[in-house]
Amino acid sequence: MFSFLSGLYFRGKLAYAHAFGRSVGGVPGALIITTDRGLVPTDTVVTRDDLLAFACVDIAAGDERYTKPLRRDIDALDRSLGPDGCVILLGSIATGKYVDMLLETFGTRLVFPSDFVGRGDMSRGGLLLRCVSEERELAYEPVVGAVRHGKRPPKLKPLR
Repeated sequence: MFSFLSGLYFRGKLAYAHAFGRSVGGVPGALIITTDRGLVPTDTVVTRDDLLAFACVDIAAGDERYTKPLRRDIDALDRSLGPDGCVILLGSIATGKYVDMLLETFGTRLVFPSDFVGRGDMSRGGLLLRCVSEERELAYEPVVGAVRHGKRPPKLKPLR
């Protein structure tokens, strides 16, 4: 459902996570942040009613229906990964709506693809799909101390 509704960006994230994600300590190699259920595996079935429930939660306002399940799952993920486990975030780091909660727990263990800086959603999706096609994992850097709003990189070259 998310792949259909959000288009290139989510398809890119999903393909990349499946290609390069690694299960650790019983935790799936990829999880999705939801508005009212915390973190869910990528194979979770989402119905129309689920989408309607998701739409009723304002994550930007810090609604407890969003923060409480997400904090619960972040804590469980931290326990499963242990003190040396890192989390690769394939979402935007430009706002704090989920980054702040992840940073509270993971600190420097929260990393993201450095090639994301300055790219919009569609460009990030296209980049991730290209990496999957090329079997090339991106370089990561900690979110802590990273440039969160950077200069826009050159457009991706069209595929032939």
